[in-house]
Amino acid sequence: MESLFILIPLSVGIVFAAVWIFLRMSKGGQFDDLEGPAWRILQDEDRPGGQSQEPTARDDHHQT
Repeated sequence: MESLFILIPLSVGIVFAAVWIFLRMSKGGQFDDLEGPAWRILQDEDRPGGQSQEPTARDDHHQT
């Protein structure tokens, strides 16, 4: 029974902290664009033929 005097205020405090974090993130624009990153990964700008745009560095240390 004594543990309820600790657990109930602790759980209420955790709920208020979670609601405060959610409201702060939503005011900061965290949830403004939910579809943009999903479409951006599908529309990447790769060159045809599998060539990357950045030159790859050659590793001369591990030649066999």
